[in-house]
Amino acid sequence: MERQNWKPGNMLYPLPAVLITTEYEGKTNAFTVAWCGNACTNPPMVTISVRKSRYSYDLIKNSGEFVINLVNEDLLKKADYCGVKSGRDIDKFSECKFTKNYIEGVKVPGILESPVNIGCKVDKIIELGSHDLFIAYVMGVNVDSSLLDESNRFDLGKANLISYSHGEYFSLGEKLGTFGYSVRKSGRNVKSGNTK
Repeated sequence: MERQNWKPGNMLYPLPAVLITTEYEGKTNAFTVAWCGNACTNPPMVTISVRKSRYSYDLIKNSGEFVINLVNEDLLKKADYCGVKSGRDIDKFSECKFTKNYIEGVKVPGILESPVNIGCKVDKIIELGSHDLFIAYVMGVNVDSSLLDESNRFDLGKANLISYSHGEYFSLGEKLGTFGYSVRKSGRNVKSGNTK
C-alpha cells in the first residue's frame, strides 16, 4: 500500500456541521461551525472553535452563552447560507425564518426547526491562533419528541443529520454497529440484522 506524507493540516473529518446561535444586547445571530465537539461527560461540556473576526465571536464572549443546533437535511441550505453570510449585514433569524426556542439554563435562543438544541454556558476561552476555543458547560438540551423511539431514546436515524468534510456536506449513512458489538458473545451483524 503506497502512502504519502503531507504537511500538518486539519484532517480530522467528517465533522458535524452545526448552527450556533447567540444573542447579546438585542443582537441575535446564527452561524455555521464545523469545529465542534464533546469535551467531558461529567459535567457535560462541549467545545466550539471560532475565528475572532466572526460577528458572533463578541456576542458569545460578551453574553457567555450559545446554543448548538444540530443540522438535518431540511436545514442544510439555511445552515450553508448562515455560514456564508455575515450577521453584520443581515438578520439571519429573519432571513431564514427561524423560530426562537429557549432552552432551560440559558438566555440565548436556539432554533426550533433544529432537531436538537444544546444550551451552553462558556467556562473559558483559549486563544489558539486562527481560532479561539470556547469550552462550555451544557446547561440544557431540547429535543424534537418525534425523534424519540418507543423506549424514549433519541433515534439518530430519524433525524437525518448531516456532516461536513473539506467543504462538502454529507448525509449520515446506515447504522453499522453499536458500542461494544465487537466483543459480545452473540454479537449482531447490525447491517443485515443477522446474528453471527
